[in-house]
Amino acid sequence: MNDAEYKRFTEAAAQCQMTNAAFLAYAVDKAARDLTRTAAEIATEREVLDEVFAARRHLGRVHGLFNQVAKALNSGADTPHLDATAQAVLRAARRMENAADDLLTHRDGGPAS
Repeated sequence: MNDAEYKRFTEAAAQCQMTNAAFLAYAVDKAARDLTRTAAEIATEREVLDEVFAARRHLGRVHGLFNQVAKALNSGADTPHLDATAQAVLRAARRMENAADDLLTHRDGGPAS
């Protein structure tokens, strides 16, 4: 545990009016009761980044598919669901951008100034 982590830990214990040992015991017990959530919350930064890069690759593939749609449109094809699909892709891209911003904020220890 580095100095910043220890400071956060001791401040959290004090905020809860608990000793460091009691706070740690409580936190460990709480984590052990919900292992699925705990595993997600303590995923390493590398695992999270791997998922972000995988999502980026998927968005790249979507980009290629949209190029194929443009080619089909130029050939006179009918694309009745294009608008809905484009909106869904745009929402996914925005979620990716927001997730990246959240990761950076979390990494840097708080909201951007």
